[in-house]
Amino acid sequence: MTTALVTGASAGIGRAFAVGLATRGNDVVLVARDGARLTELAAQLTAAHGVAAEALAADLLTPEGLAAVEACLTDTDRPVDLLVNNAGFGTFGRFAGLDVEREVHEVELNVVALLRLTRAALGAMEPRHRGAIVNLASLAAYQPGPNSATYAATKAFVHSFTHAIHEEARGSGVRILLVCPGFTHTEFHDRAGLGDTELPEFIWQSAEQVVDAALRDLDRGRSVSIPGIMNQTAAAFASVAPAGVTRRVAGLVLKRTGW
Repeated sequence: MTTALVTGASAGIGRAFAVGLATRGNDVVLVARDGARLTELAAQLTAAHGVAAEALAADLLTPEGLAAVEACLTDTDRPVDLLVNNAGFGTFGRFAGLDVEREVHEVELNVVALLRLTRAALGAMEPRHRGAIVNLASLAAYQPGPNSATYAATKAFVHSFTHAIHEEARGSGVRILLVCPGFTHTEFHDRAGLGDTELPEFIWQSAEQVVDAALRDLDRGRSVSIPGIMNQTAAAFASVAPAGVTRRVAGLVLKRTGW
């Protein structure tokens, strides 16, 4: 039996990862700020699947929270076999009108915390010649994001960083997977202060669909998981189109949402 640590596990894609991994028989360490929700989820997973589920309440925007999770990842007595770096948030609107401190916090969580936890996990996994790290980016990583400038830039970092770490870890026994979901029904948009959108329902996916695709791709040894043919097509287009085109397209899509 292996142990997986999932950040941002209290809701959305992180919660779906926790459920999916427990369903597979993995013990899980659940990380988020909301200790009450984590404790409730841990009890549910243990009751439903007979796995050990630990709630680790930690704010990854604080040195203490990061240190607690890093210590868990590097504990040789209780090794973590899979890290899912899912914690993150987005802000939306014209950059010049947004609160700069919240933008900085967005970079600290989406980039700095992910970098530190990846480093801690790799340092513990490579000597054992086994393990896996799953980093959550987004389709937003593939093009500049007008009205989500900071968010898209943080996900572009995750995209580039994870590809590089994947190549460095080749032959080490540690698998690295980049996950780039598109529009997904979670609490993410509400927390970002976004209302209802005009995007058609067929564009959206569930958190469970994202996780099912990611775990399948991890099993297959793939480096990137983009769930859904529409998202795969959008990523392919953005990868070859000039930045001037992709940023205009991204801007038009965001206007269509009403954000």
